[in-house]
Amino acid sequence: MKYIDEFRDKHMAASMARAIWAEVEERRTYHIMEFCGGHTHAIARYGLPDLLPSSIRLVHGPGCPVCVLPIGRIDMAINLARDGGVILCTYADVVRVPATDRESLLAIKAAGADVVMVYSVQDALQVARRNPDREVVFFAIGFETTTPPTAAAILEAKRLGMRNFTVICNHVLTPSAIQSLLDSPEVRQMGTVRIDGFIGPSHVSAVIGSRPYEFFAQEYEKPVVIAGFEPLDVLQSVWMLVRQINEGRAIVENQFTRAVTREGNTKAQTLVTEVFELARTFEWRGLGIVPYSSLRIQNRYGAFDAERRFGLRPTSVPDHKGCECGAILRGVKHPHDCRLFGGACVPESPMGSCMVSSEGACAAHYTYGRYRRDGAPALRRAAGKS
Repeated sequence: MKYIDEFRDKHMAASMARAIWAEVEERRTYHIMEFCGGHTHAIARYGLPDLLPSSIRLVHGPGCPVCVLPIGRIDMAINLARDGGVILCTYADVVRVPATDRESLLAIKAAGADVVMVYSVQDALQVARRNPDREVVFFAIGFETTTPPTAAAILEAKRLGMRNFTVICNHVLTPSAIQSLLDSPEVRQMGTVRIDGFIGPSHVSAVIGSRPYEFFAQEYEKPVVIAGFEPLDVLQSVWMLVRQINEGRAIVENQFTRAVTREGNTKAQTLVTEVFELARTFEWRGLGIVPYSSLRIQNRYGAFDAERRFGLRPTSVPDHKGCECGAILRGVKHPHDCRLFGGACVPESPMGSCMVSSEGACAAHYTYGRYRRDGAPALRRAAGKS
């Protein structure tokens, strides 16, 4: 298949791996964080750590929007769908996230609540059109990639004069999370890991461009390479980062030139700035309260803000005591470090958000068998066989 097989060629992968082995310096360790869950998925699926020297440590970051959504906001959606008489629409991964007392949107749907799984925000608009006498709420979630479609839907709802469609906005911003990992005293108190460079997200960068990451290269002296999702993309990006680290450089390089530019998608950016504005604070699972890290609906579109219409107020709820999702999202721990992983917590019965989403680190490691190589002792402990 053209443009797919070319980026999965095993001979080219072996050649790149040999080049990386030749570049690494003795007695040096390279800590490289991939921020995007799509990269975590690719790394596990294609077994890329097995091709790399042990001195290169790939660190998983908070790059899955389902994973970083705090329990309190899921509780808020559950309460609204169960007690508010609304039709609540959201994506399939979201409905499976365990909230307080292991409740979920999927569980209340089974009990009779009107929870509808959709593929896009446009599907939610269609639900609102088909049910003009019902309040329809779209539980929006995602990084900068999915924000423009939500903005477009709000603009369309206003144009059509729809009064039964509102949005709970959970759109969060990638650069703010990166800065929090590097700079926040609160996050450091919870535990952080050394980071020598970043594999920058691809779909997010297609929207916002490579320019926002220049700040991290300049102010924190951390190299960033924006990478595509295919295995050769990731390997080449690791190679580029190793070279920068060896040479003491810290710049933004764009490996994913076939989709990302420095300026990004300016039309999408215009849509977002028309509808949304920065929120002062937002809670991230694993990072806590991160200032100016999310978006909220502007006052002029307040009629489409479900939090205003229904007086919703999320509360801060701690994670399950045995769940290590918070530490995994900060890169402090690996999935196999969690005593629940592979035993009490599996994709069919997840205890934490990192096992719910297909892009979550725990789900990726479990699905592609990384735990068999990386975490056999932890898995035996979880199964009570140690």
